Amino acid sequence: MTLTKHTISSVTTVRLGYEYLRTVGRNSFLGSHGSGGSFTAYVVETDRGATGWGLPLSDGDPGPLIGRPLAELIDPERGVVDPAAEFLDYPLHDLAARILELPVYAMLGGAGSPRVRCYSGGIYFDDLDGGPDSGPDSGSDAIRANLAQDHAFGFRDFKLKIGRGHRWMDPRAGLRRDIEVTRLTRELYPDAAILVDGNDGFTLNGLFEYVDAVADCGLYWIEEPFPERRPDLQALREHLDGGPIRIADGEYDPDVDHVVALAAEGLVDVALMDVIGHGLTAWRRTMPLLKSEASPHAWGLPLKTLYAAHLSAGLGNTPIIEGVPGPGAYTLEDGHVVLTDDPGFGLELP
Repeated sequence: MTLTKHTISSVTTVRLGYEYLRTVGRNSFLGSHGSGGSFTAYVVETDRGATGWGLPLSDGDPGPLIGRPLAELIDPERGVVDPAAEFLDYPLHDLAARILELPVYAMLGGAGSPRVRCYSGGIYFDDLDGGPDSGPDSGSDAIRANLAQDHAFGFRDFKLKIGRGHRWMDPRAGLRRDIEVTRLTRELYPDAAILVDGNDGFTLNGLFEYVDAVADCGLYWIEEPFPERRPDLQALREHLDGGPIRIADGEYDPDVDHVVALAAEGLVDVALMDVIGHGLTAWRRTMPLLKSEASPHAWGLPLKTLYAAHLSAGLGNTPIIEGVPGPGAYTLEDGHVVLTDDPGFGLELP
């Protein structure tokens, strides 16, 4: 069946809940991230009874879309084609793929594997919050417990938040703790990929000291150590001296053209524009332009991990994605999100 046979008959919203495996603590800038919450999803239905749903990119007015032919809003080959419908990017991709009886990743081209490597994005500064061995002078029992919980959930790779000295600890003590947590993770999980994320909380010299202290830990990437300043990224690239550590950037309020240019210059190895903030249609345009790998930022909702997995399996060039540790939105097996061949994003409304 083709999209031309379908007309939009209704666009409604539904409020859904989500939860993490645990209460997630601080990063270098922000306080506790909580234990879950709720979000609004949009449900789009056609006059032939087809339904798709998903997260919106932003607030939007669905009124003008009612009665419109679906084929005027989304092209399976390109994505959303009408600016008035852009806020429904994910619901429309879900709807179109369901009508075509394809998983979204197949509609995107199937350039990658439906078994997508996925790291835990949930190792925050929980060593600073609660318990008998916590606070600025504590050890890392909370980190040890969080790593074990995420490993039991199915993750095999871990992203560690670093930058404790930016806001929460004395800079020297914070740097020591960052190093301690990194070395602990490598000791406990010798085969894991270790990714680290500074949330723009580092100075150049502080980052160099950290990198040198964990040089034997085999970091997979360094994410957002500081804002995307070309001279600092050039200095970091020189300091890494051609080694295997990737530089990942472009998550926070990105100038996408700037990130694409930095990637072309070899200063960004992994582009991180958010899976919702940038959008699936925009990623379909951006990916062919990148002279780097991609890994769309997915923190916040477990559903975003599912979206990132379809993007990886569909567009390729995304060797690893961010996993939000929480049940219900995706299937995780031995460190990989495993996508089915069910139509759309393969997830029914709860």
